[in-house]
Amino acid sequence: YHALMRHNIYLEGTLLKPNMVTPGHSCPKQESPQNVALATVTALQRSVPPAVPGVVFLSGGQSEVDATIHLNAMNKLDAKKPWALSFSYGRALQASVLKKWQGRPENVKAAQGQLLQRAKFNGEATQGKYDGSGENVDASESLFVAS
Repeated sequence: YHALMRHNIYLEGTLLKPNMVTPGHSCPKQESPQNVALATVTALQRSVPPAVPGVVFLSGGQSEVDATIHLNAMNKLDAKKPWALSFSYGRALQASVLKKWQGRPENVKAAQGQLLQRAKFNGEATQGKYDGSGENVDASESLFVAS
């Protein structure tokens, strides 16, 4: 951010789009949502100026449910968070939707319902109000793709 300030970039007009701080996919010890939240918010506190209005997370290969749970945990965390913490998921917003749709016209309504549900759950998570009730089993599948 020092370089951005040096070049007179208006930080209030920017968003940061990082991944959350999670253990690697193949790590045998996966951390609790509270630990992921704490690690992520701590990293942001150490590096992101308060002038930045928002941090919108990528899912980073997490399942739809895990990405939502982690976002919710960050927003529930009792810590200094001068930025809005939200989502900018691709796969973690649409994977179960695409699976439900399967490119078939007769599945459009069900897929739209799934998209509305994912959007609702993530909207709740941005407020720390997501409770996981009504989740779809398809949304729990890992979206990790090895490179």
